[in-house]
Amino acid sequence: MTVQTKAQARPLFDPPIVRRAAVEAGRKLDPRHQFKNPVMFVVEVGSVVTTALFLQALVDEGEAAPGFILAVSAWLWFTVLFANFAEAMAEGRGKAQADALRRSRQDTSAKKLTRPDHAAEYHIVPSTALRKGDVVLVEAGDIIPSDGNVLKGVASVDESAITGESAPVIRESGGDRSAVTGGTRVLSDWLVVQIEANPGETFLDHMISMVEGAKRQKTPNEIALNILLAALTIVFLLAAATLLPFSIYSVDAAGQGEPVTVTVLVALLVCLIPTTIGGLLSAIGIAGMDRMIQANVIAMSGRAVEAAGDVDVLLLDKTGTITLGNRQATAFFPVQGISPDVLADAAQLASLADETPEGRSIVVLAKEKYGLRERDVHALGAAFVPFTAQTRMSGIDMDGRCIRKGAADAIQAFVEEQGSPFPSAVRMLVDDIATQGATPLVVADGPRVLGVIQLKDIVKGGIAERFAELRRMGIKTVMITGDNPLTAAAIAAEAGVDDFLAQATPEAKLKLIRDSQAGGRLVAMTGDGTNDAPALAQADVAVAMNTGTQAAKEAGNMIDLDSNPTKLIEIVEIGKQLLMTRGALTTFSIANDVSKYFAIIPAAFASTYPALDRLNVMDLTTPQSAILSAVIFNALIIIVLIPLALRGVRYRPVGASTLLRNNLLVYGLGGLIVPFIGIKLIDLLLAALGLV
Repeated sequence: MTVQTKAQARPLFDPPIVRRAAVEAGRKLDPRHQFKNPVMFVVEVGSVVTTALFLQALVDEGEAAPGFILAVSAWLWFTVLFANFAEAMAEGRGKAQADALRRSRQDTSAKKLTRPDHAAEYHIVPSTALRKGDVVLVEAGDIIPSDGNVLKGVASVDESAITGESAPVIRESGGDRSAVTGGTRVLSDWLVVQIEANPGETFLDHMISMVEGAKRQKTPNEIALNILLAALTIVFLLAAATLLPFSIYSVDAAGQGEPVTVTVLVALLVCLIPTTIGGLLSAIGIAGMDRMIQANVIAMSGRAVEAAGDVDVLLLDKTGTITLGNRQATAFFPVQGISPDVLADAAQLASLADETPEGRSIVVLAKEKYGLRERDVHALGAAFVPFTAQTRMSGIDMDGRCIRKGAADAIQAFVEEQGSPFPSAVRMLVDDIATQGATPLVVADGPRVLGVIQLKDIVKGGIAERFAELRRMGIKTVMITGDNPLTAAAIAAEAGVDDFLAQATPEAKLKLIRDSQAGGRLVAMTGDGTNDAPALAQADVAVAMNTGTQAAKEAGNMIDLDSNPTKLIEIVEIGKQLLMTRGALTTFSIANDVSKYFAIIPAAFASTYPALDRLNVMDLTTPQSAILSAVIFNALIIIVLIPLALRGVRYRPVGASTLLRNNLLVYGLGGLIVPFIGIKLIDLLLAALGLV
């Protein structure tokens, strides 16, 4: 099977998604679905009640004018539909991605081996017939039929179908690069792969289920908020239910006025319960998952996304996260009697055919520091010696010279084989460079050692500023490295992290996480190796690299398809944006209800207590206009806030106290003011159209 899973940003109101959402909004009117959301369930019941009252008013004298009851009923139905539409829009974005995955899947054949050996006989079987534990052979040009681990072989694999990145990667048996994913293509050589997933349990199948927001489980915070909304709804429901007999008693006792109608009480109830956040709550959570997909991260649950927003300790690996990961040549150290330009010339010659970042950096350093321009490889007529894991050195043979560069012990063996001793001064220089956290490469020209190249892992540009942002958010950053404490301290100071763990072992990582959690902190970390699995399983937010081992993927609760360790910072930002959006809209919804209270209460009871008309501070046209305007505003505000629920509140790295203050000022104060303006404008429009 082949699949393109690189998440592409979709327009907020993509026409196909809108059409599907409009249909789904109607289907979600099923009471069995609405019952899961107590707020909107009450609104739907109110819609049914007012519809029944309208039908009664058509055939008999009703409690109010049929047109008024119909208008209230229609806008209550629209309120439910708008809330359903918001949820369906959020779900639709995930379903559209899942549909694209399903369309791109295709069955492929697999070479099932009789025994785990490249030379063994194999039978061609469909990939759907493979089971966990089966062993298959994949050769150049073949598509890997299912998820698995490499038992034998080494090959270049095109994983663009999964990650969207065009650069191929190396997969080999053993170590942390042995996991392969179904749907990727082998470009060279061969692999013997043991299948690790049954049909329906592959990484692709899991991705399809994850991107479908409809299957998302509610998070603890979301459940708690649902309980709060249900409690508020029950309180207002009991209050509204007692108002009718109280109104009837007041009219009978005073001998004047009219009791409040059921239609008005239903409208009052719907306007006072937190319909805004109740209608948008599901959409906010699903949209948070969608934003994670857009970042090319598969979250195993909504709980993981939400936990990312509460993280206050980040554990980051040094290599590839805080530093570039690709070591760069920074200095040449010649031995006594050898000039620096001679060492640089030999180092550059030995690196001409070395396409690694380290090799390229040696050529560039020699050019920049000593003016040695890169030679024409073909014009030299030389024989290049490639690096191998066995020799641990590379170089060039030309004009009777054998120039080599490599690890100190490898070069020592090379020169000693030619009858020359390895200088003790070079050994001391190598040790000195190593203790500073750099990597020494020794250069030799035949039996003569010329000197040492210093390779250093460079701290990424701008990473210190990112850590400063996290610090302002109250998040502690901890660098994890296998370096000695002195080297780790130097890099930590340069990068600007708050703390570091040197000479890190799996046990040390696990202890650090447990100690932080025991202090009430939520911990996030990233990893890709089997040795990271225990710590990933313990962390609250555990991001496994897609290029990592199967053990790491199973231990994590998120998978980064790009295998970019710095993605952890972006994940935390998305999680915080989810919580900020939910908090902002909850604040707005509650403030909204306060304003609608002042608009609708005087109008609702003006017929029973005419003196309440003095509280009509908004100067609304009629009691019926006031009630209808509040109901219309209550419905329209949900559709207006759908873009905010789907996109999320703009993220800013601020502390909790600043965030609370901003929420109260922007969404709290805004929630108080906007209803007064909106209801008044709707009232003026209804009056101008002669509808009230």
